[in-house]
Order: sequence, then structure tokens, then C-alpha cells
Amino acid sequence: MPIDLLKVEVLDRRAVQVLTTHDTEGMASKDFIGYPKLMDKALRALVRDVLGHAARQGLMGNHHFLITFATNAPGVQISRNLADRYPEEMTIVLQHKFWGLQADENGFQVTLTFNKVPEELVIPFDAILKFADPSQDFGFALKPSDNVAQPKPSKDVPPAPTTHAQEPDSVGGLAAQPAPTVVSLDAFRKK
Repeated sequence: MPIDLLKVEVLDRRAVQVLTTHDTEGMASKDFIGYPKLMDKALRALVRDVLGHAARQGLMGNHHFLITFATNAPGVQISRNLADRYPEEMTIVLQHKFWGLQADENGFQVTLTFNKVPEELVIPFDAILKFADPSQDFGFALKPSDNVAQPKPSKDVPPAPTTHAQEPDSVGGLAAQPAPTVVSLDAFRKK
């Protein structure tokens, strides 16, 4: 019976990659310690500590953060406009201009601008899916928390492409992107 093992690799001395591998040689069949949950907890604590440091000291040097979070997670507070635009996940950029960054044991809040309109976001650490500091080639992805609703693919409609990090607007946050256009392929077929 294959057993899932958690493997942590250090890449370029700065990036950490967590992999699941299968091993069938002499390993116990049940993880009584819960290594994946412990690793998840440790990585979320790392994000908490990094954002707490940035809240107290500001961002120094070239440090900046890309944070992807589930917009449908419990405790996430974003405007209706942002929730409608990003119903499943969203990536924010904390770099040059952001205000009111605060981090506590459960999550963080920050004000960014979207289309030159300030928006306060409250994001629990359990909602975070990815964290990166590109200036240090450091980043990792997290499994969604058990509390985060997973999107259910429809049988009739193909899944939408994953939202990737977008360029920040002039004062932080994400730049406005036009809504995707759906085009029928029938318009291009010869009749």
C-alpha cells in the first residue's frame, strides 16, 4: 500500500518546495503525528510573522509580497465589487503603496487601491493559497484550508482559467482588467 510522505526541499537556499511522494518500503500506514497539517500551520505562521514585521518596520529594500487568497473563505472581507470580480481567488501585491497593514494571530488587514478607489481587505491566514517574495526568489503554495469552499466544476461549462498575479496599479492592488470575452467557435467555422 503506497504511503504519502511529506518531502521538503530547499531550492537555491531560499525557496522551499513541499512535495508529496509515495514510498512503499516499511513505512507505517497511518500518520499519527500529522506532518502535512504541521507544515501548513508552520507556513501560515511564517506569513503571519513576515506580515507582522512589514506592519511594524515597513518593507525594506526590494522586498514585496504576492499573496493569493480564496475570496470565498470564511472571514474574508472584501467589497462586493471585488467579490463579484474574483469569486474564487485573488492575488494582491504589497509593494510600494499600501496602508494600514496589521497582522494578528488569525489574519491581516490592509488597504489597497483598485481603479484609484481605496479598499480595505481583511484576510484570514486560513484563506491564503500562495505567498511569494519575488525579490528573494521565495514562495510557496498552501493547500486550501478545510474551511474554504472548493469550486465545483460544471459538466456543461469548461472551467475558467486560473487567475494569475496581475500588474499593480499606480498605488498598489491589482490593475483593472477587462472582463473576459466568451467567443463561440461557430463564428469561425466555414459553413
